[in-house]
Amino acid sequence: MKNFRKVYIGKGKKNAELDIVRITLPIEDVLKYKYEKEGKEYLTFEVGALLKPDDYGRTHTAWVSVAQQEEAPSRVSEPELPLKTPRAKKPRKSKK
Repeated sequence: MKNFRKVYIGKGKKNAELDIVRITLPIEDVLKYKYEKEGKEYLTFEVGALLKPDDYGRTHTAWVSVAQQEEAPSRVSEPELPLKTPRAKKPRKSKK
């Protein structure tokens, strides 16, 4: 199973009157994540609402999902350390 991580590439703001979200993306980020299929270049990205607007009033964020390589299990196992047993607490003296 592939694991994916989000790479944030831009933010945008929702126009309440038109129900449109306008996203601004830096071109260098778009070019990093483009891919080609059947001779055409594409960029696939996702847009999600922020929990609250940021300091600039932006309400949405955009990201690309990038596949992560899974770490191969190491062949050298680490030595197991003995578990420490918790010390018994001393009873407190009651005040009278």
